[in-house]
Amino acid sequence: MSTAAGIPFSVLDRSRTRQGQDGPTALRDTVRFARRIEALGYHRFWVSEHHSVPGVAGSAPTVLAAAVAAATSTVRVGTGGVMLPNHQPLVVAEQFGVLESLFPGRIDMGLGRSVGFTDGIRAALGRDKRDAEDFPGQVAELLGYFTGTQTAHPQVHARPAEGLRVPAFVLATGKGARVAAGAGLPLVIAAVRGEDAMLRAIDEYRRDFRPSLWGERPYVVLSGTVAVAATTEEARRLLLPEAWSSVYSRTRGVFPPLVPVDTVLATAMTDRERTLFEDASRGQLHGTADEVAAGLEKLITRSAADEFLVTTSTYDTAALVDSYERLAALLGLGSTGT
Repeated sequence: MSTAAGIPFSVLDRSRTRQGQDGPTALRDTVRFARRIEALGYHRFWVSEHHSVPGVAGSAPTVLAAAVAAATSTVRVGTGGVMLPNHQPLVVAEQFGVLESLFPGRIDMGLGRSVGFTDGIRAALGRDKRDAEDFPGQVAELLGYFTGTQTAHPQVHARPAEGLRVPAFVLATGKGARVAAGAGLPLVIAAVRGEDAMLRAIDEYRRDFRPSLWGERPYVVLSGTVAVAATTEEARRLLLPEAWSSVYSRTRGVFPPLVPVDTVLATAMTDRERTLFEDASRGQLHGTADEVAAGLEKLITRSAADEFLVTTSTYDTAALVDSYERLAALLGLGSTGT
């Protein structure tokens, strides 16, 4: 058995909107997609938090997680993640306490450090950039509501969270790896700044990890795009709509709905846009089943990761499902039938 086939594989879906499609449709697609991912044998299904973003419908991750959990029965369900600086820790604890009470043993609490994308969004949320500075304290307060040991607000208890144990994960944005190590929590990390930088951050996390009630040892979840198709070119095409959305957001300040591959290829790009587009398409695992298997083997061996969280999205939902089916088959996951 390969190294890749020996660890759990999970899925993050951002509820991406697509050209000609509205947000409610994207959210219903996420729930349907979760049922398919469960049938394929993936370990977790996570949803994300974005505010005032045209290209993402998922603005309330705990609400969407409840819908996904209600529509499934075995896959673990969680957030990748709740952006803790946007919220009061008490409210987050209460929400996850409700989720765990309704779906015991299936809920994950992924936590991120980001705040709203623009000044206007932050103002609407009642937050500013400084709210991300005390992320370690926010995490400690949140976990304290579950153990009944938080001291930020004496005599305040999170019901029904207190006494429950919802697995918590920290997304490695900013100083997230350091926070995860200090709190004794699993780390979710992607090669945003390149593979070598990611591997250094993982080494530091493992070195500085302090065992806690939430984790006895370091646990690393690699996060990244994986596209599998019948040919290398077909797999490459799957990546293009997301790559163009990334370019559009970096040059116009708005993350747009996904557009078809042919639209991307027909788009006249400036030199800067072309450079950003090529950069956005690099460093992602794509190809035939054999090519992807080899790439995963190398990456997981180098990182000694405990789990892989696949974050692929594209305009063509049928091609997206096909990619996840092919990946499940090469990993030897559960049934690939309908």
